[in-house]
Amino acid sequence: MDETRRAFLDDLLATPSPSGFETAAQRVWTDYVGEFADRVDTDAYGNAVAVHEGDPDAPTVAVTGHADEIGFIVRDVLDDGFLRIGRIGGADRTVSKGQHVTVHADDPVQGVIGQTAIHLRDGDEEYEDVAGQFVDIGAADADEARDHVEVGDPVTFSSGLRDLVGDRIAAPRGVDNRAGTWAAAEGLRRAAEADVDATVYAVSTVQEEVGLRGARMVGVDLDDVDAFVAVDVTHATDNPDVDRERRGPVELGAGPVIGRGSANHPGLVDLARDAAADADVDVQLQAAGTRTGTDADAFYTTRGGTPALNVSIPNRYMHTPVEVIDTADLDGVADLLAAVAAAAGDREGASDPFAVDV
Repeated sequence: MDETRRAFLDDLLATPSPSGFETAAQRVWTDYVGEFADRVDTDAYGNAVAVHEGDPDAPTVAVTGHADEIGFIVRDVLDDGFLRIGRIGGADRTVSKGQHVTVHADDPVQGVIGQTAIHLRDGDEEYEDVAGQFVDIGAADADEARDHVEVGDPVTFSSGLRDLVGDRIAAPRGVDNRAGTWAAAEGLRRAAEADVDATVYAVSTVQEEVGLRGARMVGVDLDDVDAFVAVDVTHATDNPDVDRERRGPVELGAGPVIGRGSANHPGLVDLARDAAADADVDVQLQAAGTRTGTDADAFYTTRGGTPALNVSIPNRYMHTPVEVIDTADLDGVADLLAAVAAAAGDREGASDPFAVDV
């Protein structure tokens, strides 16, 4: 990954974006795509769309990622100055205690999620629900705490991005799914640079982690899209704690993951696999027998059924403060998206370019 693309990724990962509070990250994204897109739009809830205008007779393809991340939210200020929190999305109660956090008030406030010292605990205790955990910002009482924060402020982990060996990075938050919005933006840039015939939308959606909300809005609003490709992270199964026999083989550094089954349209699966082979992009396959768990599940049921595909980035330790990805996989996804857009453009003139032949 070159320095410019890495700087964009770093900016995205450094910008907190819990569900319902995505504005700052969307500004980073729109500033970047504005350098090469023909047009950039946003809607009332902050979904962001950039477009490469292609041949009007060629198909229209949307490549998407969701901008939001899991986190916490202040739900009460206690008399002694501690903050009770609730979940935003699928925050994991087993990894939250003892972590540094930032409360995103008007002026951000640093804190920690309290963890009683091992010396004062009675043996092996079960993990408390997030609702039973608390943030310590150092306030002496409720009045002092309320001078800095208020109910409804979002909270995220606050340690920094780390480079690991080779092309791999670890981040405390936001890989799921700023990696996907990076790939959507980069896929658009590479498609525009190649001047593909297809019209290509890159989309950064909001509120995926709380129910695919942004994708439902976009799926209706972009009524000229012939196919959606939703990029998200998926579970890498190449670390010692994961039962590969149950999850299937997905490895870091082995390339993008193409889903098969459920929302994944068979015609798009074939097109993506052929495009990957033509572009010399190594890919992995993943079974999705019931659902993908991504925005593709919202897109494919819009407007009476719109072809959709889930392309994934392998991610170790998802929804923890130590998510690990390989940046070579990210580049591979961006190349794949551009190749899919080019292949879609070759279907110019078809009235229903991705219809299943039955």
